[in-house]
Amino acid sequence: MTPLFDFAAAIRAQERARRMGGDAFLFTAGAEGLADRLSAVTRRFGHGLWIGDAVPESLQGFAARWTTARFDALERLEAPGGHDLALSLYSLQAVNDLPGALAQIRRTLMPDGLFLGALLGGGTLRELRAAFAEGESLTRGGVSPRVSPFADVRELGALLSRAGFALPVADVERLTVRYGDFFALARDLRAHGFTNVLAARSRKPLRRDTLAAALAQYADAHGADGRLAASFETVFLTGWSPHESQRKPLKPGSAKARLAEALGTEEIPAGEKPLS
Repeated sequence: MTPLFDFAAAIRAQERARRMGGDAFLFTAGAEGLADRLSAVTRRFGHGLWIGDAVPESLQGFAARWTTARFDALERLEAPGGHDLALSLYSLQAVNDLPGALAQIRRTLMPDGLFLGALLGGGTLRELRAAFAEGESLTRGGVSPRVSPFADVRELGALLSRAGFALPVADVERLTVRYGDFFALARDLRAHGFTNVLAARSRKPLRRDTLAAALAQYADAHGADGRLAASFETVFLTGWSPHESQRKPLKPGSAKARLAEALGTEEIPAGEKPLS
């Protein structure tokens, strides 16, 4: 199967982002989101696994010690087991087999270990995607992949269950940033390493007429007061490695109290309900 993402291109994009050293505001906000969710957990973690380069300072205190690891070109997580916490901040963004990656993370966790991750969600850069699609359609008669696809929050929540996590939760935070021009947005994307790393991306330089048409469409549909709106969604994933002490959903029909009693109403058998 042809991979969706180009691993080598993703590594180059990350290395360029590190050299640029720009204001990676999404990483700052994402780390704060992970910290907020960890602060709500009433336990201390002994051995944390950070999936990425270096643990942000704002997260270091949530585990007594840390191991860092990355997915290699074959999407194998080079990490030992025995962790009670695993964190990922956009490091799964260009993984082709996301269910497999999540399953590998789960296997590094001890029973009742916690995984928290952040990924870009489906509404991210929707304005940019639409503008380039319109610009290419007008100037080239077709559309090539310019913006990476991002999964929906419900799809990501389902992937947690598929990977074997218990008590899965997926929630989303949205942010709209207004830029003075398109090139400021492009600089921010490069500073985050969020450039086009699709395997099927066009290797040809972007034509001037295509770029002009795309920018005109962007300004017309999403511009106001000389500024361009760009949407970002961060989906936060929470899942626990299964353990017998965890809460389990009741089986259908096993409830010990009737809904009518809880609501303080009279229950009418289905056969006796009046027709409306």
